[in-house]
Amino acid sequence: MNCNYNKTMYACFVGYIVQAIVNNFVPLLFLTFHNSYGIALTQITFLVTINFGVQLLVDAASVGFVDKIGYRAAMLLAHAVAAAGLIALTILPELLPNAYVGLLIATVLYAVGGGLLEVVVSPVMEACPTENKETAMSLLHSFYCWGHVGVVLISTLFFHIAGISNWRVMAVVWALVPIANMIAFMKVPVPELLAEGEKGMSLGQLFTSKVFWLFVLLMACAGSCEQAVSQWASTFAEQGLQVSKTIGDLAGPMFFAIAMGSARAVYGKFGEKLPLEKCMVGSGILCLFSYLLIALAPVPALSLVGCGICGFSVGILWPGTFSLASKSMPTGGTALFAMLALGGDVGCSGGPTFVGIFSGLLDDNLARGILCAVVFPVLLLVGLAIHHKIAKNVNGTCGYNIELK
Repeated sequence: MNCNYNKTMYACFVGYIVQAIVNNFVPLLFLTFHNSYGIALTQITFLVTINFGVQLLVDAASVGFVDKIGYRAAMLLAHAVAAAGLIALTILPELLPNAYVGLLIATVLYAVGGGLLEVVVSPVMEACPTENKETAMSLLHSFYCWGHVGVVLISTLFFHIAGISNWRVMAVVWALVPIANMIAFMKVPVPELLAEGEKGMSLGQLFTSKVFWLFVLLMACAGSCEQAVSQWASTFAEQGLQVSKTIGDLAGPMFFAIAMGSARAVYGKFGEKLPLEKCMVGSGILCLFSYLLIALAPVPALSLVGCGICGFSVGILWPGTFSLASKSMPTGGTALFAMLALGGDVGCSGGPTFVGIFSGLLDDNLARGILCAVVFPVLLLVGLAIHHKIAKNVNGTCGYNIELK
């Protein structure tokens, strides 16, 4: 690896920690917002929908401006608005006549930062000269998991020591992370995604490529496999450990995040010896097994174990799909990464919704809803089988570089 890009890679790692802060800090304050501002819980939980909805819009819109302003400028913008959103969270609800409007504005700001980071961090990391890009990508995405765990642990510890009434201090502390990383991205080298004279694919070219839609399917399935269980992890913890909702909210999601981060870190360490596509197939099979264990376990504690297995199984699916797509479509550029992020986010929002709908239709039985969701790992395995066949037909091997129409 070119040592000149070590600091760039470290800044990319912190970029994913920033995204973890954006997505996981505010939900810890929902009850506080409800009690402090008298806002209905249904309105407060809508902030999550706004956050991910804005990120989806940014994923789509970024195709039109990231290449024009450049990746360094996009990185700086992403960190700036993420920090602004976290700081606005401490000011606007008190400043504006309607506290909820203040929360909405702050949410939109940090969501823009989170969405933009999702689009730009992975391709910058992919463009850094490394010995094994698949392991580097997996290690990068593990930092989102560690960021998630860190946000929950550090924030909870702070609230316990200083009191929840001082949550604004914690928000400003977390805002310092994107500010510091923005300064870092002002100085570190940012590699070019494409060789000189090369032009990235347009949306029209992507949309007419069959292999592109295959990768979108894989991303959507990866997001669905992950979030269909992750979003219900606190429920599994409450039932399996017979603990309060507060402890369940901490134990379930953190157990899932630690398992997922561990899988990414392990592949980041040893992945150069492990074929990515085979590992993804194995992960898909393990994910299918975890869904069946969660849904059919005779005792609730086993469902919680299944939740942890699921976290480990989905670890490399998202970064692995990014790596496969980048190798298969080397001139995909910004448009490719933006559309893959969009597909993944659709899966992240669709998976939990699917489970919720089918659980409701089946007498509010969460286990049956999870059982219905086995369609996601099954579709993932089908997609990987199709990709393997395409790669073998094109190259005569299981290699890549398959920019097909």
